[in-house]
Amino acid sequence: MNNNYLTSQNGAPIADDQNSLSAGERGPLLLQDWHLIEKLAHFNRERIPERIVHAKGTGVYGKFTLTKDLSDYTIAEHFNGVGKETETFIRFSTVGGEMGSADAERDPRGFGLRFYTKQGNHDIVGNNTPTFFLRDGIKFPDFIHTQKRNPQTNLKDPQAMWDFWSLNPEAMHQVTILMSDRGIPANYRQMHGYGSHTFSFWNAKGERFWVKFHFKSQQGVVNLTGEQADVLKGIDPDSSQRDMVAAIADSNFPKWTVKVQIMPEAEANTYAINPFDLTKVWPHSDYPLIEIGELELNRMPENYFAEVEQVALAPSNFVPGVGASPDKMLQARLFSYADAQRYRIGTNYNQLPVNCPHAAKANHHQRAGAMAGTQCPYNGSQTGADSSANYGPNTVDGGLKDTSQFAEPPLRLDGEADRYSRYDQDDYTQAGNLYRIFSEEEKQRLVETIAGTLSQVTADVQQKMVAHFTQADADYGQRVNALLEA
Repeated sequence: MNNNYLTSQNGAPIADDQNSLSAGERGPLLLQDWHLIEKLAHFNRERIPERIVHAKGTGVYGKFTLTKDLSDYTIAEHFNGVGKETETFIRFSTVGGEMGSADAERDPRGFGLRFYTKQGNHDIVGNNTPTFFLRDGIKFPDFIHTQKRNPQTNLKDPQAMWDFWSLNPEAMHQVTILMSDRGIPANYRQMHGYGSHTFSFWNAKGERFWVKFHFKSQQGVVNLTGEQADVLKGIDPDSSQRDMVAAIADSNFPKWTVKVQIMPEAEANTYAINPFDLTKVWPHSDYPLIEIGELELNRMPENYFAEVEQVALAPSNFVPGVGASPDKMLQARLFSYADAQRYRIGTNYNQLPVNCPHAAKANHHQRAGAMAGTQCPYNGSQTGADSSANYGPNTVDGGLKDTSQFAEPPLRLDGEADRYSRYDQDDYTQAGNLYRIFSEEEKQRLVETIAGTLSQVTADVQQKMVAHFTQADADYGQRVNALLEA
């Protein structure tokens, strides 16, 4: 029987395809949201073998040096003890393009960092922007479809891109960043990085703090104009990869100053904006940047495929003292990133040298699956205890015990489980604030870039976008509209 309503793969009608099921309006997502899980699991399996997003990247090893002790905020060992050095791996990437795409595209840049700590791998998988287009991961597959190729023409599709943004004004802040002079970093060394999401710290007293990570380039920030990028893409589509290889070969090791913003747990309940909304930033006037260390990159991988293509960065890779927050995009990514790696690489992807812990030993009861028996060169076998036991608890494996001393403090929840759509619905103020700090020349280049692709879409979508720009700032909307009417 024909129908015109959305269903799941088993034919069940979907009541709400735009809002994930959460515990309270600002609470974390629920595993029982089978529709969210189905969307993300299917999305992770749409392409092989390259990554669906962040397909083309550059990987580099380095070190993090702590310059400020954070024991008042977290028990995480790599953030305790001034002067402590931790081995790192970072993968930079473009987001929307395929493996063969150019490095100089107008696109956010992935900034995925791994700390090989003594208590396991800690990953911060962020971007070169402090915000993102969405606040709820249930929309992510749909958004990425608009950034990829039209399923009929196999061409990039401005209509799909702007149609989606016109119906999701939460994207306004990130769209303004992307279309501005900040939208095309000249290379990976001369751009900032951000954890973007809100994460949590907890200390030895069981006190929780919310935290945002910032990585400030010591090389300065350099961006390309659209015209410069178009030329560079034709001359050298691998420009950012080549720049990094040359810098490391010349011992011109790039560095970032690492800073954090920290919010006491209780303040999140009364703060003016939702601190877990990925489309928002925390004003530095309220939560100043605190310098905590330095990140230096100093060694290229020896095997690109083994180390860069198969690195499995995931925001779910936490260590004691660092955890998640009710950020709905982060909550969805906690599942989708690791699931994508299980699909792309195999069940035991964490046994590959780039993924296994370098400074800690992995002990568990997982034995079977793809790549089972792989040895980690840093800590030997990852099959768990030196016995045949593949279950726990048991009396034969020498005692793999829980480590209750590292337990995360309880997260207080409040509210009814529902699909919440209207919270902190001010999608315009921060986008407008960003527009207003631009110079006249920057504003003009911004609106010209927007009009360049927006002029290719239908009139109704143009009108919706002009209305959004106008709500962010009247001059912003007027300038875009004038170019569209010219």
